Amino acid sequence: MDGRNEQRVAIKFCFKASLSATETLVLMQKAYRNGALNQSNVFRWYSHFRDGRELVEDDERGGPPKSTQTEVNIAAVADLVKNDHQIASRMIAETLNIPKVVVLWILKEDLGKRKLCAHFVTHSLILEQREHRVTSCQDFIMMADADKIFFNKIVMGDETWYFAYDPKTKQQF
Repeated sequence: MDGRNEQRVAIKFCFKASLSATETLVLMQKAYRNGALNQSNVFRWYSHFRDGRELVEDDERGGPPKSTQTEVNIAAVADLVKNDHQIASRMIAETLNIPKVVVLWILKEDLGKRKLCAHFVTHSLILEQREHRVTSCQDFIMMADADKIFFNKIVMGDETWYFAYDPKTKQQF
């Protein structure tokens, strides 16, 4: 039995002996000195026992089980996302037979991904992506230099660029 559970048993004993929470706190501080539970914890546990609780152990905590968050599963999730950026976390969980919560934890914490427009993307660009962005921007600059009204032909909306298109005549401007 660890020190906390031992102190909880002592609090439970004081409760059953009809001592007040304040008297229990004083006894706990005398018995355990610097290692005693603080006032709020003693009062909280005293309240639990007054409400009918019998167990002195902590309740089960939620969150992803650590046993499924292994290096093998992290590598498998990374491989699935690398092959298909639009794969759903539910599909990854079903494929690898691990809980969806663990998949989301691996994607966010271990792989540094975040969901953006149904794609899991890294927080920063890799070298290849940066080079592609520079090349695309240089192409736009060359087109703008070659055609002085180039920017009049572009319609912008929500970080996506579209070339103007007339569906009636099927002409591109």
